[in-house]
Amino acid sequence: MSIDIRGKWALVTGSSRGIGREIARGLAAKGCNLVLHSRLREHNASLAVELGKSVKVAVVAAELSVAADVDRLIREAQHASAGIDVLYNNAAIMTPFCQDYTIVTADDYRRSFEVNVIAPIRVTHGLLPHMLEQRFGRIVQVTSGIRDQPELMAYAASKAALDKFVRDTVIRLRDTGVTMNLLDPGWLRTDLGGPTPRTPSSRSCPALWCRPWWKTMCREPGSARRIMRGREEIADEILEYLEGALIGFLL
Repeated sequence: MSIDIRGKWALVTGSSRGIGREIARGLAAKGCNLVLHSRLREHNASLAVELGKSVKVAVVAAELSVAADVDRLIREAQHASAGIDVLYNNAAIMTPFCQDYTIVTADDYRRSFEVNVIAPIRVTHGLLPHMLEQRFGRIVQVTSGIRDQPELMAYAASKAALDKFVRDTVIRLRDTGVTMNLLDPGWLRTDLGGPTPRTPSSRSCPALWCRPWWKTMCREPGSARRIMRGREEIADEILEYLEGALIGFLL
């Protein structure tokens, strides 16, 4: 099923680098207007110029650990777009690896949950009324398959909480025209993932393990597809990605 996303508006958090930047480029290639988010506006300046040649682009800045910034992000995204159609909650933090996992600090947990759980939930809830009113919306929450690494428990626990939010909320979205999905991109060579992974973020759109949860959640994570293609195919593959796990067009 092909969905024409030309003229629609997408908010991509953490779009100044890594996976977020590649997704923004792919959406623009299909004619989707963009609200680009990063901590500072200048971080997205070059991308905004690049993508602004083909679609409408707005840039917003917010520190996701600050509640007032999140409120402003929601307001500015809505004002720039007159309503967001696609939300891609990509931004996240990973606190330092702690060899003695019993001394991971409370602050590490607190900051991880503020950025990786509370902010995505609040942005989702802030933009959801418009999607429900127009009976169309696609929401993607980036998760992680991290396991057996208590040294990174603050990050792992925050992603587990985000998973729970999606799995419980999606039931209320049934038959509304709005879908919400989890997306696990796997371990990629990004600022967050570090230099060790073999796959760079430029080959990640989508070099991804996708775990869809939509409608009645009748699909299990084992139905995920592995998509590995080169950057030169980004414009073609992004629509397949959007039709699948990214915005849940597989009905």
